[in-house]
Amino acid sequence: MKKLVAFFSASGVTAKAAAELAGIIGADVYEIIPEVPYTAADLDWMDRKSRSSLEMKDHNSRPNIKGEKPDLSRYDSIYIGFPIWWGVAPRIINTFIEGNDLSGKDIVIFATSGGSSLSPAVKDLQKRYPELDIKEGKLLNGHVTGDIV
Repeated sequence: MKKLVAFFSASGVTAKAAAELAGIIGADVYEIIPEVPYTAADLDWMDRKSRSSLEMKDHNSRPNIKGEKPDLSRYDSIYIGFPIWWGVAPRIINTFIEGNDLSGKDIVIFATSGGSSLSPAVKDLQKRYPELDIKEGKLLNGHVTGDIV
């Protein structure tokens, strides 16, 4: 079974977790890179007018992804990782999900977080995309020691 770890990382924490996970499960890696990189000011969640705050307030916000789409036809399982923002996935994750054919794939969600749990973010994605097989993985705030399924 061929696996892909697709991830968005704003500060490098999720990138580190994704790389560790991919190494452990023998997966390919695809980084979800925003077309317009986030600055420290953009990520200031205490500033209600910061880019991330405005994106998260707008449920229809879909930040563009830089580069080519991955060829997902080669994969059976897609692990999608992100830092939890405002209790859910950053809007760029919606861009990734909506911009790729994930039907028939096992989708496993993982995240990093300074204080939020993973379940609300997974439930939000399951509600938004009921046609997809989205499963809850784990928060990966420390070293990854094994598969998260």
